[in-house]
Amino acid sequence: MLFMILRRIGSGVVVLVTVACLTFVLLYASSSNIARNILGDQATPEALAAKEAELGLDQPLLTRLADWWAHALRGDFGRSWFTNEQVFSAIASRLPVTLVMVFASIILIALVAAVLGMLAAVRRGWVDRLVQIGAVLGSALPGFIIGVFLVWVFAIQLRLFPPISKITPNAGLNLWVLSLTLPVIALVINGVASAAQQIRSAFIRQLELDYVRTLRSRGITEREILFRHVLRSAAPAGLTVLSLQFISLLGGVVIIESIFAIAGMGRLAVEATTKSDLPLVMGVVVYTVVIVIVVNLLVDILNGWLNPKVRVS
Repeated sequence: MLFMILRRIGSGVVVLVTVACLTFVLLYASSSNIARNILGDQATPEALAAKEAELGLDQPLLTRLADWWAHALRGDFGRSWFTNEQVFSAIASRLPVTLVMVFASIILIALVAAVLGMLAAVRRGWVDRLVQIGAVLGSALPGFIIGVFLVWVFAIQLRLFPPISKITPNAGLNLWVLSLTLPVIALVINGVASAAQQIRSAFIRQLELDYVRTLRSRGITEREILFRHVLRSAAPAGLTVLSLQFISLLGGVVIIESIFAIAGMGRLAVEATTKSDLPLVMGVVVYTVVIVIVVNLLVDILNGWLNPKVRVS
């Protein structure tokens, strides 16, 4: 198990370094007139040249990349070119609300998908058909349509929730719950159907194996077979699906945060990209990759605990 964890950490570090280097090269090589975007169209050539020198844009690309890594390894991702705010501070103020929304969504997706998948695999019939139809509809409906519909019904018509986020630095738990309920529901609806379909398939594969018939022939109850044996055997496939759902949710929050005016990582990434605030974009990319690597590592550890074969795969 320890060797597996070290190997996963090593591969995660390689992925992080590769993604960071490629992102840096693509951003800085494809961006032009950065100094003019910052100073405006009325800036003089002298002011533009001074700004480029201040930002290090007059240096070779590889020199800038090496300088970025030298600071990043010390935890310094620089400052925003437009607000002069530390990149770390800008991300730290936006990250909690996004993580709360994503983790709440993935937990609900896991619970609902597990129940629906198990029911579809065991009961079959109309329950199975309903889950499969829901998987198609859930995958076909874009998240922003679900979000707009929820706002129109529950925020504008019924006035049960605020149409936009009320979360502030000093907001209490009540405002957090009210502001994140509709976004979380939108993310869950968009992700639970496909997850339930995958979990259903994993359960059906396990139920068709010989060990299940052997357990039944020994008089073990169906409930014990399902929850003690089949669930444990099907869990690795379900965890893999949920890890993919987590990555999908990190991308999906960009639209959801825009619909509900939530000051999270998604909106921060959109704003930074629109303005070509490259240090901020780099910070968002690095933090997102780190989160994905950590979640995948935790999933691998759980899979290794549930299935010893994974430890040597």
